Amino acid sequence: WKTAIHGRGWSSPVIWENQIWLTTATPDGKTLSAVCINATTGKTLFEKKFFEVETPQFAHKFNSYASPTPVIEQGRVYLSWGSPGTACVDTKTFETLWTRRDLACDHFRGAGSSPILWNDLLINNHDGADTQYVFALNKKTGKTAWTHHRAFDFQTTNGDRKKAYGTPSIITHKGLEQLIAPAAVATEALNPLTGKLLWTARTGGMNASARPVYGNGLVFVTNGMGRMSAIVPEGKGDLGKNKIAWSSKRGVPKKSSLILDGELLYMVSDLGVASCVDAKSGTPHWASRLGGNYAASPILSRGRIYFFNQDGDIPVIATGKKFKLLARNKLADGFMASAAIAGDSLILRTKSALYRIATK
Repeated sequence: WKTAIHGRGWSSPVIWENQIWLTTATPDGKTLSAVCINATTGKTLFEKKFFEVETPQFAHKFNSYASPTPVIEQGRVYLSWGSPGTACVDTKTFETLWTRRDLACDHFRGAGSSPILWNDLLINNHDGADTQYVFALNKKTGKTAWTHHRAFDFQTTNGDRKKAYGTPSIITHKGLEQLIAPAAVATEALNPLTGKLLWTARTGGMNASARPVYGNGLVFVTNGMGRMSAIVPEGKGDLGKNKIAWSSKRGVPKKSSLILDGELLYMVSDLGVASCVDAKSGTPHWASRLGGNYAASPILSRGRIYFFNQDGDIPVIATGKKFKLLARNKLADGFMASAAIAGDSLILRTKSALYRIATK
């Protein structure tokens, strides 16, 4: 099925059982809404305008006013539009359980960081031109559990060099749970229960937008300026260069997330060059130009990697140390949102519609 989605929003769809949730906004950012779609039929189950914004912040033309992706669990979905508003909704009754509109931040070019869930906490980053912090809310009440203000010196007054769009990740390394939260200039690791700083890695750059990926004893972080760092997530305070196992600028995406499959790390640059490197050493295995421009993250399923570009092209490759193109597909209007998987189906959001692609 195909269902038109009104407004302009780059948030990715999230799925629980037979519900698909996504956010959207009017192009001017004055009305922020959410939509729930029936995964079987594509029909709209619920739609609501959650927040009205009299004077929206500026958003870059490449961004939207509904770019942060929701997070969902049994019985609840958590919706974020950045500082203009966060809401928790009961997925059975569609009742709004709580909202927050006081998590201030000048996103400067628009919000992009998506919330994550860990135990009873809803965790997110707000890295703007004026303030940069990581926060955790009690997911049941919406009340603030802890706030961590970035603890390093940005050494600049330029708001563009302070902002970031990254989504945090929780990892467990040698028995220690860590919240990995990339920012401009540096990446911080926090205790997810308390928000206490564990370590800082100077990963450089600005505009960090991808989620960190963990495996083989390393955390892989991109800084939003085309550089990747493989960090050994151990120690306290400033880790220094000796904890950076390797780094690279070759074919590194500025926007989309990486894929780690065993010891192989896959990525696609903004300009459409896909590549595969050894995760432990950074040694390249292959690079191939797919064509087009990319912002959405690729996905991995059953030995295949699907890429989604801004013109609607969907190249599919086989995993492995040699490049093998399996298929090329096309949908109208192009992709800014990343895809979701529901069983044997792909749930794809283009710039104007939501699709379910499935084998019969």
